[in-house]
Amino acid sequence: MDPVVFLIALFGVVGTAGYTIVKVARLITSRREQPSADMTERIEALERGLESLQQEQAETQERLDFAERLLAKPKDRAAT
Repeated sequence: MDPVVFLIALFGVVGTAGYTIVKVARLITSRREQPSADMTERIEALERGLESLQQEQAETQERLDFAERLLAKPKDRAAT
């Protein structure tokens, strides 16, 4: 086979494969950048739920700390 014909065929095959790979990669990355509206709403709902749970956990921790302080106090023996 003539080297010139071989190089032209090689560049054609490699060029086509490279072009296809670049196009597919761009399609994949563009999909990741733009989440759907439904997905955005679900993420926002999860964030609100997480914030609510964090607030409830903080309040529960405050109540536990208060109860522990009450239990740690010595009992008033003068009242009995």
